[in-house]
Amino acid sequence: MKNNNNNLWIGKKDLRVNKEFVENAANEFKDVPPTAQEMAENGSTSLGTTNRRDFLKVLGFGVGAATLAAGCDIPVKKAIPYVVKPEQIVPGVPTYYASSYVRGGDYCAIVVKTREGRPIKIEGNKLSKVTFGGTSARVQAEVLNLYNNNRLKSPKVKKGDKFADISWKDLDKAISTKLTSNTRIVTNTVLSPTKKKVFEDFISKYPNTKVITYDPVSSAAILIANEKSFGKKEIPDYKFDKADVIVSFNADFLGTWISPIEYSKKYVQKRKIKSIENAKMSRHIQVESFMSLTGSNADNRIMVKPSEQGAAIIYLYNEIAKATEGQSVNGLALEGKAKENLSIVAKELLGAKGNSLVVCGNNNIGEQILVNKINDLLGNIGSTVDFTEASYQRQGDEREMAQLVKDMASGRVDTVLFLDANPLYDYSGKKKFKEALAKVKTKVSLGYSLDDTAVACDYLAPVSHSLESWGDAMPKRGHYSLMQPTISTIFDTRQAELSLLKWSVGVDASVEQPYYQYLKNNWKNIFFSEDETGGF
Repeated sequence: MKNNNNNLWIGKKDLRVNKEFVENAANEFKDVPPTAQEMAENGSTSLGTTNRRDFLKVLGFGVGAATLAAGCDIPVKKAIPYVVKPEQIVPGVPTYYASSYVRGGDYCAIVVKTREGRPIKIEGNKLSKVTFGGTSARVQAEVLNLYNNNRLKSPKVKKGDKFADISWKDLDKAISTKLTSNTRIVTNTVLSPTKKKVFEDFISKYPNTKVITYDPVSSAAILIANEKSFGKKEIPDYKFDKADVIVSFNADFLGTWISPIEYSKKYVQKRKIKSIENAKMSRHIQVESFMSLTGSNADNRIMVKPSEQGAAIIYLYNEIAKATEGQSVNGLALEGKAKENLSIVAKELLGAKGNSLVVCGNNNIGEQILVNKINDLLGNIGSTVDFTEASYQRQGDEREMAQLVKDMASGRVDTVLFLDANPLYDYSGKKKFKEALAKVKTKVSLGYSLDDTAVACDYLAPVSHSLESWGDAMPKRGHYSLMQPTISTIFDTRQAELSLLKWSVGVDASVEQPYYQYLKNNWKNIFFSEDETGGF
């Protein structure tokens, strides 16, 4: 395109030098207001013919026209005042609820912040003698999980390869007719005393029912080893706040092992220097095969292959046994630098007898028994390893799952109920489990989402979120806490405990919140006599 001066032109009118076109081109920016620089040069403060009002008119028209042209529908929002305002809700002012986070064996006492009836933030409850106000990433994420749109929103029944909606009434009727005494309830660790009472009532209706407990990350070896060593199938209370020397074999107690929120709070108490005059910190040695959160905080890390973990524990035990006149054991020999380092560790442990602690995260019964013996030789039992306030946060036993697979494969199981458990995803023997499960007539998932196990079930009875539910927990002996709803159920869901009651002993239809009443009655029977209930 060329114009007349440079043999470049734009269109026919420019090529032919049309008079009208030339005049319009010359006056193209005639009505544009002068810039600030031009006004300053001319000594003028006026914007010419355009004033502020005209500018706002044009701007308003332009925005409105663009909105209409785009076809955007502006949502209508209606502000309707309360006819009778709830006493506990003040718009703009948050309400706080003390509750409990329980997901299998994971536990945390929490305080939930809500606004206008909606939970928005979770913090730790500082009054708790278990978690001491701490939280974890999983606890914090429960608010997001509450509003997860991928949750199961209503009960369903399988028809062919797909699930169809069904009412709770029809679901209850269908499942009740299929339940027999040959029923199995598969669940992860249960911390709730009242939930265990529900199991008892269910078993009273169907006598041969068995509750199968397993954990995705198993600590069964500790339970079995403690049963053999001390006659107690429990996780002891590990007192990291009283240990001057801590040795951990693959136990990520600050990250994922058993009760990391509790252990972290106790651990830091011995890692802070409280007085310069008597400055003292605990000594922490981590024996592991990978970099863990706990290992990254240790004073010394000893790298040992997974295949050599047992040899390392045997070597440390024998070193302790020599100095304490204990009986040595035979096993795989440990070579290399790890052997030299563990010799030094043994001397440190012997120098802190009664105030040391050895823990092990390996799911091996023999290794756990040796660790128990090390703590016994060091005088730690009853001191830093105490069963007075034993932990109930890991109760799973894979032997129960192995027996369940045999029972299902032989046709001795008619119905399986999965209580927020997903063994087809997180059980080590999931292939055999799936083959055996195919021989069970009725399979029911009382879960939160359409997971691997739910897909293989015949009925889906979606459970409410923990922030929508009543409940209780006993994470350690003598420590109890309650769970209360902080919001009404968002979808058409129901607590698993209530479903079990409906399918067994039934519930009173006139009671507005039947499981809350059941919980309250159970606590009265456990903790209060008739003349002490007061206003409970």
